Amino acid sequence: MHPVHIMPKPAGSTCNLNCAYCYYLEKQKLYAQSPKQEMSDETLERYIHDYIAIQPGDDVLFTWHGGEPLVRSRAFYEKALALQQKHAAGKHIDNALQTNGTLLTDDWCRFLAEHHFLVGISIDGTEEMHDRYRLSRSGRGTWRQVMHGVELLARHGVEWNAMAVVNDFNVRQPLEFYRFFKRIGCDFLQFTPIVERFYRHADGRLLASPIEGLTTAEMAPFSVGPEAWGEFLCALFDEWVRRDVGTFFVQLFDATLAGWMGVPGSLCTMAETCGHATAMEHNGDIYACDHYVFPEFKLGNLHEKSLAEMVYSPEQRQFGENKRKALTPQCKTCEWRFACNGD
Repeated sequence: MHPVHIMPKPAGSTCNLNCAYCYYLEKQKLYAQSPKQEMSDETLERYIHDYIAIQPGDDVLFTWHGGEPLVRSRAFYEKALALQQKHAAGKHIDNALQTNGTLLTDDWCRFLAEHHFLVGISIDGTEEMHDRYRLSRSGRGTWRQVMHGVELLARHGVEWNAMAVVNDFNVRQPLEFYRFFKRIGCDFLQFTPIVERFYRHADGRLLASPIEGLTTAEMAPFSVGPEAWGEFLCALFDEWVRRDVGTFFVQLFDATLAGWMGVPGSLCTMAETCGHATAMEHNGDIYACDHYVFPEFKLGNLHEKSLAEMVYSPEQRQFGENKRKALTPQCKTCEWRFACNGD
């Protein structure tokens, strides 16, 4: 059995922000019958027990996600840590948490430092870049709040990295984007292009699923085009390879070079096949991928099927194989396919 990663969402898609491009907020409409999306104690313990049990190795990583995971209290995470130790069965447990950073406080940072959490901060670059789309519920920019959170993490010695969304705006300023993260003391940068399509559903959802996106769905205005994305990557890579190799880590470049050398990379998007990273909603629903939380990609529910039954199912294996089979003709015949597998 291969290792699997199941990303839990303890507050479902609930978030204190209202980012314009966020596909997570759309998922609230899938669970409209649950106005308060909170993982129950029963679901939490079953997930922790089963997730540890199916890991073939001795190291287990929990990555708490959302929505915004910090809308849940510290008591929730204290309970999760206690349950991890209860069911560890001699395995080593690590925790990571992806947050927008606006809810971080001294108390939160002391807790995260004490328990050695790795924290991912969602930030899209400079104030102008970030506040273009990452807005509060009242429509205001959130950059200053996020930067305050970054300062708190540094003050308390919490290990953190940055996760940025590249959109139609910041893609035009690649070097300013890149150098910003170096200025704020970030050592490890992840970024992903936003490519979404609009498709109006009967329940009010607006973003198209991958299947619907193959129809006449309209490209969202904040999406990144292929040429702009390529120019962005070239500008960043040239800067990185001249100045920062070995001192500033860019996940996409590290994964690409690993693929070039025949070493499996850390990014599932750059693997030949995928399907080893799934997502769990607050109620125990398991989906084939964090980016595929749509009804047609639901594998089942934790309270009705075992995790092993779902994540190692024929349906999930087929989902992973489809990444290779669904490549465009351009990708299939590209001489550099080995380096990115169509990502």
